[in-house]
Amino acid sequence: MIERTLVLVKPDGVQRSLTGTVISKFENAGLKIVGMRMVWVNKALSKKHYSDHIGKPFFSGLDEFIRSGPVIAIVLEGVEAIKNVRRIVGSTAPAEATPGTIRGDYAHHSYAYADRVGKSIANIIHASGDAKDAKKEIALWFDKKELHSYKRSDEHIVF
Repeated sequence: MIERTLVLVKPDGVQRSLTGTVISKFENAGLKIVGMRMVWVNKALSKKHYSDHIGKPFFSGLDEFIRSGPVIAIVLEGVEAIKNVRRIVGSTAPAEATPGTIRGDYAHHSYAYADRVGKSIANIIHASGDAKDAKKEIALWFDKKELHSYKRSDEHIVF
C-alpha cells in the first residue's frame, strides 16, 4: 500500500549537517519526497505537534529542544512508508538504536544538550508512529498545496 508519512530532521540533525545523509537514506530505500521545508518551530506549533505530551514531565524538554534551531520537515511517500521509515530511523533511544539506522549511526546518547533535557529527544529525527499520526502531522506541518505528485525514474520497479 502506498502511504505518506512525516519526518522531521530535528535541530541536532540540521546543526550537524546530517540533512543530506538522512534524505539519501530514504531516497535510496525507494521513498519519494513529496513535500519539504525548513521551519523555525514556534511555541504554538510545538504544542500542537507534541499535544499528547503536554503535562508530562519531559514536555518542557521536548518543547525547548524542537525550538532550539531549524527543523527540516519532509513528507515521504512509498510502499508501507510509515513502517519502512520507522525501520530506517531506528529506536527512539539513541543508545538502543541498531547500527545502520539513522539514530544508530548518528544520534549521540551523550550529546550535551540531551543530557540536560532528556537523552531520547536529541535523536536526530522524528517519524510518524502510525497512519493516524502521519495524517495529523502532515496536515499540521504542510498545506495541501505544498505536497506534490510526480514519478521517480525508478517508480516502475519500486512500485
